[in-house]
Amino acid sequence: MIRTLVATVLLALAPASAASAQSFVEGRFDPAVPTLEQVAGHRAGEQITRPEMAIEYLEALAQAAPDRIRLVEYARSWEGRPLVYAIIASPANLARIDTIRADMQRIAGGGAPGADSLPVTWLSYGVHGDEISSTDAALAVAYHLVAARGDAAADTILDNSVVIVDPMQNPDGRARFASSYYAAEGLAPSGLRFTAGHDQPWPGGRFNHYLIDLNRDWFAMTQPETRGKIAAIREWQPVVLVDAHEMGGDSSYFFPPNADPFNPYVTAEQRAKLVMLGRANGAALDAIGQPYYTRENFDLFYPGYGDTWPTLNGAVAMTFEQSSARGLVWDRSDGDTLTYADGVRNHFTTSLQTALTVARNADTFLRDFASYRRTTAAGAVGSGAFVIDLAQRRWNAEALAQRLTAQGIAVGRVAGPASACGQSYPQGYLSVSMRQPGARLVRSLLDDDVELPADFIERQESRRAGDLPHEVYDTTAWSVGQMSGLDVRECNGAAAGSPVQAGAAIPALAEAAGPFGAVVPWTDSGQVQLVARALTAGLRGRASDRAFSVAGRDYPRGSVVFSRAENGGDLSALTALAREVGAETVALGDGWTDAGPNLGSDRFVALTAPTIAMLWDDGVAPTSAGATRYVIERRFGLPVAPIRSGTLAQADLRGVDVLIVPDSYTLPAPARAAVARFVQGGGVLVAYGDSLAAFASGDNALFATNNETVLGGEPSGEEEDDEGDTAPGTAIESDADYRAAILDTGRRPDTLPGALLNTVVDAESFLAAGYDGAAPTVFADGSLILTPLTLGDGVNVVRYAPADRLVASGYVWEENRRQLAYKPYMIAQRTGRGLAIGFAHDPAVRGYLDGLDLLLANAVIVAPARVR
Repeated sequence: MIRTLVATVLLALAPASAASAQSFVEGRFDPAVPTLEQVAGHRAGEQITRPEMAIEYLEALAQAAPDRIRLVEYARSWEGRPLVYAIIASPANLARIDTIRADMQRIAGGGAPGADSLPVTWLSYGVHGDEISSTDAALAVAYHLVAARGDAAADTILDNSVVIVDPMQNPDGRARFASSYYAAEGLAPSGLRFTAGHDQPWPGGRFNHYLIDLNRDWFAMTQPETRGKIAAIREWQPVVLVDAHEMGGDSSYFFPPNADPFNPYVTAEQRAKLVMLGRANGAALDAIGQPYYTRENFDLFYPGYGDTWPTLNGAVAMTFEQSSARGLVWDRSDGDTLTYADGVRNHFTTSLQTALTVARNADTFLRDFASYRRTTAAGAVGSGAFVIDLAQRRWNAEALAQRLTAQGIAVGRVAGPASACGQSYPQGYLSVSMRQPGARLVRSLLDDDVELPADFIERQESRRAGDLPHEVYDTTAWSVGQMSGLDVRECNGAAAGSPVQAGAAIPALAEAAGPFGAVVPWTDSGQVQLVARALTAGLRGRASDRAFSVAGRDYPRGSVVFSRAENGGDLSALTALAREVGAETVALGDGWTDAGPNLGSDRFVALTAPTIAMLWDDGVAPTSAGATRYVIERRFGLPVAPIRSGTLAQADLRGVDVLIVPDSYTLPAPARAAVARFVQGGGVLVAYGDSLAAFASGDNALFATNNETVLGGEPSGEEEDDEGDTAPGTAIESDADYRAAILDTGRRPDTLPGALLNTVVDAESFLAAGYDGAAPTVFADGSLILTPLTLGDGVNVVRYAPADRLVASGYVWEENRRQLAYKPYMIAQRTGRGLAIGFAHDPAVRGYLDGLDLLLANAVIVAPARVR
């Protein structure tokens, strides 16, 4: 029996493309290898294959052809779904696959390719769960490579390379999408874009269980899907990596070369390879009549993408974007119809063409990859090291070291006391050498600032001057040291230190409790986790709102004392938790302090494990809700109870201590009234961004702040007079007059592309505890700028620094820089017996601002105790 797999897909396409594509799918297929239809009951592109069925089909392929395909589970999602990749090679190459893998690791370490070296091409799909066609394309690619017999292209790929197929990077999101789509399915699929199948219920399938965008998580590594994927990629060291996506249904198909800006650590050789691969993919799509575009929209700048991160490790990595049917059929605005099969075919085509291009140029790709890694290790981007102080936020520094080592970056530990480049490090430091194969990634992550190209900035400013939107696709700042609140410096005289072992537990500094008890210094994320877990375990602690000194050591505001007297005389559980977390406890011999309040003072407030609820569902920004829940649950260790937005007005909040309202939400009047009653009755509200702004107006206002208009603008919303719309007569006599006439002076400031900003804290507020020595660096990516609270209304807990030292990293429009200076980032205002706390921008964004953990912990753990 002879089968032509993708012909079944192409028969559903326009006749013009079907005929030209027949040559692409020519070949004989082994009848012993099952088709998708035989396993799943539908042909490729006919249905959206559910996650469990995709795995089942790959298992069937591996069972039928174990000499050509091997499956490896590399992670489990939060919901317990397996993430797998398939190793596909010729029988001869699969028989020596361990040798090939070891050889690629040797080359990645700086070695030269040998005569028997084979490049690895990594094809990944479905990082966004509602970008659905790519996973079915992955299944088609796997079948074609495993089952084809006598196919010249397939034979070239299998004989001259190894292909890794990662079919589904986000199974939880895909399951969410498939469930909602099929729940709305009727007699026939509808292409109307407003129908239920295309209108995903909140939060949609794009994100994983914790509503994290996995295509922004590569260097942050907050999610198990990302951690497993990076470990797998490091094991294979691919020379080319494809990340297949979907975009709006009215578009066509995108592949590189990318749009500007490029990360400065992408080499000219890599950019040339993007052009080579782009031309090859263009020819393949031309052959089937599929329109496409390049060099627009999708840049290669932010290292958290699925293309930029591998590129900074030496691969040539690419994002493919297919217009999405977001179901089985989509009515385009131009009158044409886009089918699910179209997307499957197109991703199938570019996937195989990419693999074929690598196989045909195997020596070139291997040589360039080896050169990238070798020259980088030889000091191409620096010969010194980055030094990370261990005295400041020690746990965060150790956690960063673990994230770096998990990405293949060597980190050394220098025991203290030590010094380097004129700086003293009493507790020692971590050293990250620039002479290692991953140093381009190192520099991109640890530099204070990775600058946008000057010509790109000039073009964006020119566009804005012409009232056009800017072209920055994502954030311009991600300096991981600053995001973790660390002191990171570049130094040419740093010692190498002893290697930090990947996957090692964070070392604890846990002293057993003294005769009086133990103190947990309020210094970093590990201390927050320790306190949260201790309170959940039933231990009783007291937090200070003033610094104090004991036995010659200073303890910052927020430090928590656990006394034996209040814990039944036994604090061994606290010590055990500290060792498990990698946190610090210090023994206390008595309750006497050398300076500051004594340990029995009212300056210490009793903490209990708070009951935390969060607004969830329609109207809430999924990523804001998800990242906050992730930080509180997984980094702090406290459960968060979600309350659906439609239920809030009727919800009984009497058992809730803290209610979090994430970004992008406007509550209806009954719900706003319920929140106001909650705060007045003694609850703590924590609101972000536009949610904060919503609580600053109306009958139940909880914040005495206002949104600012664009600099120099005027508030909008004046009521019209009884005579209708009128305006004073004016004369327009110049271009400048005309521009002034058409500007909306009541609009918000221009949206920032995303930057890290310096701040100043209120040294008297308990909500800023833990930041006595250094103000946090915060992230801003929006247009919300607030007026400060007056002294009679509340406290500006954290405000932006003066304009001349505001920007810590990234690019900020000049007028935004001037307008943001001194404005509040975090505010707090009493109402009745409760407290409303607001953040102008999400402190948990993407789960990667662990330097702000103490601010969020003060709001959700300490504030309820202070309110009580």
